[in-house]
Amino acid sequence: MKTSTASALFVALAVAIVATQPHATAQQSKPHALVTPAEYERWQKDLSNWGRWGASDEMGALNLITPAKRKQAVALVKEGLSVSLASNASKEKQIDVPCPVEWAMLTASEAGATDRIGYPCIHGAGTTHLDSFAHRFFNGKMWNGYPVAGLVTKEGGAAKNSILTMKNGIVTRAVLYDIPRLKGVPYLEPGARIFPEDLEAWEKKSGVKAGSGDALLLRWGRWARRAKLGAFSTDDQSAGLDNSVIPWLKKRDIALLAWETPGYVPQPAGDLPRLALHDFVLAILGVHLVDRADFEALSETAAARNRWEFMLVVAPLPIPNGTGSPVNPIAIF
Repeated sequence: MKTSTASALFVALAVAIVATQPHATAQQSKPHALVTPAEYERWQKDLSNWGRWGASDEMGALNLITPAKRKQAVALVKEGLSVSLASNASKEKQIDVPCPVEWAMLTASEAGATDRIGYPCIHGAGTTHLDSFAHRFFNGKMWNGYPVAGLVTKEGGAAKNSILTMKNGIVTRAVLYDIPRLKGVPYLEPGARIFPEDLEAWEKKSGVKAGSGDALLLRWGRWARRAKLGAFSTDDQSAGLDNSVIPWLKKRDIALLAWETPGYVPQPAGDLPRLALHDFVLAILGVHLVDRADFEALSETAAARNRWEFMLVVAPLPIPNGTGSPVNPIAIF
């Protein structure tokens, strides 16, 4: 056998072996450089939405949800089928629920029953919640340039940018970006970074994309992984959006971002903080965040119908001076 022929057969055999390995290359991608502190700092000025809706604004990109946008969302309802996007509240402390809800039955009799529930930390890892702009800050300032000093205090809470600004609820068109389905896997592995090209590849596959005034829902498979492997620390075993998506998010002009873990993913050693993306989106772009959502039922429902856009309703509790609220987001098909 000639050497060239043998080499060709060897290459073909190697390719065939790799192709038969389950998910062998499904989650691999070309190397991407980390966003540098200099880029991140420059973006804080170049991509900022501060002042876009006026100096006194506290709504941010929710201003993009106009009556016309709500009517567009309502028009997406064809079946009247609703799906919850919230994880069930947990009363047990676990590695991924370090701050469980506090529940107790106060009275129970033939006449009725009364219970009590408390959320000792709204922003804890075990609760699906909506962040207000008074949650995270940049250099002593929060959304729209409001100074933190005097406006957000332990004694009085948030005098600006509180969760109460969203008392009327959020109703808009939403698009699910199901990255595990794009990659052909049940869930992404810890450390997997999702880049703009992944988001656009999903748009090409699904035929829909998020735009101005929409909600973007990102699934990497946190709950599917938990169902298979058990509870795990979301602090160091998550996948998620890479910091390089920040300019892409600015360009898309979305009104709301919802995800299963709060925006960070363990990346190769870098100089940016773990919540760099989370904080930038919230405080600089002015996009409210739904943290710790559960998209498993939504993923199955959307896949069964091949419908990745739908109406979304999010209604926070009207907590004066609060920095967030537990929520049960509802997708309606």
